[in-house]
Amino acid sequence: MTHINVLDPGASPLDYYGYELRRCREAAGLTQRQLGDIINFTGSLVGQVETARKLPTLDFSERADAALGTGGLLSRLHPLVMRSQLPAWFQQVAELEVRATQMNTFHTHLIHGLLQTPAYARAVLGVIDEAKLDDRIAARLARQRIFEKGEPPHFWAVISEATLWQETGGREVMREQLAHLLWYVGHRQINIQVLPFSAGAHAGSQGSFTVFHFASDPAIVYTEGYSSGHPTANPDTVKDCSLRYDHLQAAALSIRGSAELIRRVMEDRFGEQVA
Repeated sequence: MTHINVLDPGASPLDYYGYELRRCREAAGLTQRQLGDIINFTGSLVGQVETARKLPTLDFSERADAALGTGGLLSRLHPLVMRSQLPAWFQQVAELEVRATQMNTFHTHLIHGLLQTPAYARAVLGVIDEAKLDDRIAARLARQRIFEKGEPPHFWAVISEATLWQETGGREVMREQLAHLLWYVGHRQINIQVLPFSAGAHAGSQGSFTVFHFASDPAIVYTEGYSSGHPTANPDTVKDCSLRYDHLQAAALSIRGSAELIRRVMEDRFGEQVA
């Protein structure tokens, strides 16, 4: 409540969301506590969202929209709010994910963020820096809603076998994450292949990358370094990475063979241990 009168709606998407929530609530003649009671959240949380001190969830947004008769305003703002919480250098990539009709990704050491479970994301994002960890996890997981669109993108992931064996977050976290990958077997839009150790030297030895394809715009290649991202539409780079991806897919196990390997690692390395 302290900063409610000085909230600048132009400061950020989160500030704008809070401003609109407060405006709609007051127009409905409700206090923060009353609105909280209606949508089954605390009045304190309503106040924190209104003053841009707390991220709203999609559930919060949908319930508030229904209670305040906003016509879905807050739910439409929610993706913008979540994207604004991503690192500044990554926000452009999140926008590419929203616009893409197809994504071809190769990862050498981590499960792609669009396929991560909450626990796995917590383990990855919490290394060294735990500041605002819950908000950063929520922002990452919110990106996965692109698969819920009316026309979701085709997503093809080739991942190194090393990714399956790296114990990220502990045995239970890895078991859950690998089970999550298996859930996608047979999925219409999402395909996962594993590049096995037996493939030896391969076309992705220079590192992870993603090729974004669009309905009417040129393809874009994205590579990543420490706290920096590098998208490019350079035709030569796109051609080179597209060729590399073709070779990676050819060297990887089939979708079914990949699922068998994922299941074997999940059971043999991360299965329940009998004392």
